[in-house]
Amino acid sequence: MQEMAILRLSQLLLLPILLVLSISCTASASSSAPENFVSCLLSHSLPSHPIGPAIYTPNNASYSSVLESYIRNLRFYESYTRKPYLIITALHVSHVQQAILCAQKHNLQMKIRSGGHDFEGASYVAEVPFFILDLFNLRTINVDIKTETAWVQAGATLGEVYYRIYEKSKVHGFPAGVCPTVGVGGHFSGGGYGNMMRKYGLSVDNIVDAQIVDVHGRLLDRKSMGEDLFWAITGGGGASFGVVIAYKINLVRVPETVTVFRVIRTLEQNATDIVYRWQYVANKLDNDLFIRLIMDVVNVTGSQTGEKTLRATFNALFLGDSARLLSVMNKSFPELGLEQSDCQKMSWVESTLFWTDFPNGTAPEALLSRVPQVRAHFKRKSDYVKQPIPKAGLKWIIQKMIELQTPLLTFNPYGGRMAEIAASAKPFPHRAGNLWMVQYATNWDATGSEAAEKYIDLTRKLFEYMTPFVSKSPREAFFNYKDLDIGINHNDKGSNFEGRVFGVKYFKENFDKLVLIKTKVDPGNFFRNEQSIPTLPYINIHTCSPFDSLILQYQNISFL
Repeated sequence: MQEMAILRLSQLLLLPILLVLSISCTASASSSAPENFVSCLLSHSLPSHPIGPAIYTPNNASYSSVLESYIRNLRFYESYTRKPYLIITALHVSHVQQAILCAQKHNLQMKIRSGGHDFEGASYVAEVPFFILDLFNLRTINVDIKTETAWVQAGATLGEVYYRIYEKSKVHGFPAGVCPTVGVGGHFSGGGYGNMMRKYGLSVDNIVDAQIVDVHGRLLDRKSMGEDLFWAITGGGGASFGVVIAYKINLVRVPETVTVFRVIRTLEQNATDIVYRWQYVANKLDNDLFIRLIMDVVNVTGSQTGEKTLRATFNALFLGDSARLLSVMNKSFPELGLEQSDCQKMSWVESTLFWTDFPNGTAPEALLSRVPQVRAHFKRKSDYVKQPIPKAGLKWIIQKMIELQTPLLTFNPYGGRMAEIAASAKPFPHRAGNLWMVQYATNWDATGSEAAEKYIDLTRKLFEYMTPFVSKSPREAFFNYKDLDIGINHNDKGSNFEGRVFGVKYFKENFDKLVLIKTKVDPGNFFRNEQSIPTLPYINIHTCSPFDSLILQYQNISFL
């Protein structure tokens, strides 16, 4: 342990030296014009898998619909939003390889989109000329119940994954998100969580293999990419390291019948005391039970003056029957007052529909729809809580929420399996020590920058009000809940320092390892976006001095 600590310290101390060395040891960027990009793609197209049908330029009649179809945050589909030079809707792995190699040759930035749920539009918006590599056509799912595994391509949605598992088995599922239109690529690579995380951990805790196309255009699996890169793309974000084509997941066992409930309490129904108690029990309950808490502001029932109150909604999934659930609740959380009439029994796949607010009785085939139930302009932020909020603080937060009216808070409890996995096991570090994760959410319908500024400001205010009650040094954040407020990487000479600002919030101590892996597999920083993992300054080991090479050997970095 002491040797590892010394090595880690040496890596950090060497960063300033590497920055100085980079002045004389940098790679030259291509200055080719982007107009030649399409010609490059077509000239390298395989006869068996022509890339032409996958290319959409603004001159194509379907360009706008293809672009808009997977923009989930309308804040990034305004008239003034920069549009991509073109869109490649890859139909084959070779199209991904051609896109990577031609984009490097012609110095064109690539944005990788799998489902479009990136909260800040980083997968389909840029401030420089760019194109989108859209993976929605790469959506094959092969479920093998005999081995209890499945290969899932990155362009598949969570709903499709759940449905394909359901087709093969009524006693298997997978721990991932509750929104069925989320793309697998972004969700899995950033960590991925859902209402079974207290039982089975995160999505990435159940991934056993992957396929990725690297900066050289090579298709690699876990064995050929190596354990470091596999580790990085299971929680550290795939788009910083290459284009993830597919993940192999371990399915988990679920009962034939599960139980769900949704219980609502307002301030007038003692919501403050119930929420206060939730803080102390939610992470300690039976691992089969997950109770999400959502707090928002609504009108007081029957009020003629528009008086507001706080509404606390408790959504739960229990991997068992209602009799055992009621026993657990009566013992550990009687304050909620759960009754048999609140409980609904259903299959696990039906519970995924319940959590997405589909009407009762909706057929599982609804999970195959790629059309979001709601499309809006929105802003999201995240936090982690390590100590229960004092009752006085809770009352103050509730008062501030009523004043602001618009943002809502969602609390997702940890404990169980989440507390048993080491913070370094995956890039996702937010494990033991956290009671729950917070999501701040604001949606609005009005268009334009003025409306966006108004509602984003409201979200930021609630975020600031929560400062005394959340994690500190760093104030942790969840990478899947992308938030450019906490830092932006401009991918220039200060990239490593800019990246550290948000990187330690997302990844804590794992950030430095991610930087070393990124520098090894993509030293030229081709795979980049506003919050990608930065590289150490690029050094060509063949042209730099012996002293430079000595530093690289000391850091045990093997550059490609």
